[in-house]
Amino acid sequence: MTTTIKRTRPLSDFVDRHFFWLALIPAALFLVLLTVYPVLELVAMALSTITFEHAAEVWRFSAADNLQQLIDDDIFRIALKNTLVFALVSVIIEVCFGLGLAILVSSAGKAKGALRTILIIPILMPPVAIGSMWKLMYSLDFGVLNQAITAVGLPAVNWLGSTSLALLSVVIVDVWHWTPFVFLILFAAVEAVPGDVVEAARIDGASNRSIVFRILIPLIWPTIVVALFFRTILAFKVFDQIFLLTSGGPGTSTEVVSLHLYKVYFQQNDLGYGSMLSLAVIAATLSFLFVAHRAGRFVRAKDA
Repeated sequence: MTTTIKRTRPLSDFVDRHFFWLALIPAALFLVLLTVYPVLELVAMALSTITFEHAAEVWRFSAADNLQQLIDDDIFRIALKNTLVFALVSVIIEVCFGLGLAILVSSAGKAKGALRTILIIPILMPPVAIGSMWKLMYSLDFGVLNQAITAVGLPAVNWLGSTSLALLSVVIVDVWHWTPFVFLILFAAVEAVPGDVVEAARIDGASNRSIVFRILIPLIWPTIVVALFFRTILAFKVFDQIFLLTSGGPGTSTEVVSLHLYKVYFQQNDLGYGSMLSLAVIAATLSFLFVAHRAGRFVRAKDA
């Protein structure tokens, strides 16, 4: 019995000393399998031209050709501009609306639970249902929006068929869909603000406007930044709403990078150039996050 304990003790001691690293091994392997390997595969595809010959993949190195195709791709430049406009406008509106709703619902007393439940309904709906519903509402002939407009004597509006209105129409759908997500994040932050701080400000004679802009917003500013980051990343990857509503049209007025990627991959079957586009999108997203992070640090340092 004594001999058995002596033989097993070194293994037990080794596990105790290195338990932290041993516990990380499964997670690290999982990360490598599902993240690192696909990224390396994407890079390899971006440097190649991939064709299918005799039921087999044929890879040819063509990094310079793919890069030149990216530089010459006019549609990608249009899609990138549309994506930036879409993300900037929709996220700013969603954060403003979400913050306003969070403050209003937080002060609603006993009704806040019911209001919160009603407001989160849009984010629970499937994107296909949202796209179909809004496409019917935007219909030029029998949509409810045009029926309301023509009822007051105004001409019908071609919401999805006009090059000047199509992107704005998609932004409206995105705001309706994702404002509740921002609201939930900011509502939790507003609820976490100590009530005695607000009451003390009211006793000192602060107006509601002063309480919001000088107390609430500074206290929940880190949460607002998190909401901005999350929504900007998701907005930059928008696909389903535009695919269902306009498919990038009319013309290229609502073409976005995700939709352009889809067309390159699955319609043109150009896997190599599609991978190069993917790397360009990843680089653009990381660049935005870096700039936004530096700007956030500058603002915090300036306030301090």
